[in-house]
Amino acid sequence: MTALLNKTALVTGASRGIGRATAVALARAGAYVLVHYGRSAQKAESVVAEIQMKGGRATAISADLGTSDGAALLAKQVRSIVGDRLDVLVLNAGISKSAAVADYTVEDFDKLFATNVRGPFFVVQQLLPVLGEGSNIVVISSLVARMVVGKPGLENPSILAYASTKGALETLIRNWAGILGPSGIRVNAVAPGVIDTDMSNFTKTEAGREVALGMQALKRLGKPEDVADVVAFVVSDGARWITGASIPVDGGSKL
Repeated sequence: MTALLNKTALVTGASRGIGRATAVALARAGAYVLVHYGRSAQKAESVVAEIQMKGGRATAISADLGTSDGAALLAKQVRSIVGDRLDVLVLNAGISKSAAVADYTVEDFDKLFATNVRGPFFVVQQLLPVLGEGSNIVVISSLVARMVVGKPGLENPSILAYASTKGALETLIRNWAGILGPSGIRVNAVAPGVIDTDMSNFTKTEAGREVALGMQALKRLGKPEDVADVVAFVVSDGARWITGASIPVDGGSKL
């Protein structure tokens, strides 16, 4: 598979989970992949090593996208490596929090929006000079942007603040698609359901797994590769007439 041969790609939050699987999938398709990480240098380097071992090309780069200058620092590194052309931008980096409504703090809320919404917004802004005709942006959204999961209740832990960041991203996707479309840049979201990753505490308990399987048509937990393969398709020429879309990758959840 060489759909992305001679293409350059950046995957944010690529040291683990969906980001890692996506970086590997894009490299397998032929892209030179920039593996972004926030703090997990060793894990990011292991992704690079895995890609190189399979004959691909990759470089690890670091920036804290939760800080006010994180996007600019990341863009500077990217531009120094790729020059004047970035073909694929996958915005995957994000954080989550589960708590009862009364237990959320202003600091929790601000941190979630800084990393999950402000970071992607300014990464796109800062990288616009190297995005052009034929470039693709994919945002990793979530099932929770459109559906309430778990057991709603004031006393029950929920991820409503995290979910609201994903809702904000879905709004950005449609606006970016409209604004950047005349320049030949496609923008889409991929919206996973429950995926078995390090970040997903939901899949670590029997009760959580039962809830996840109970709301799915396909009775298994999702894997990072299930999402990564869809991302690889969306940024390929096979999806050339798709933009402004949010594609569910959730095993048929809540049909």
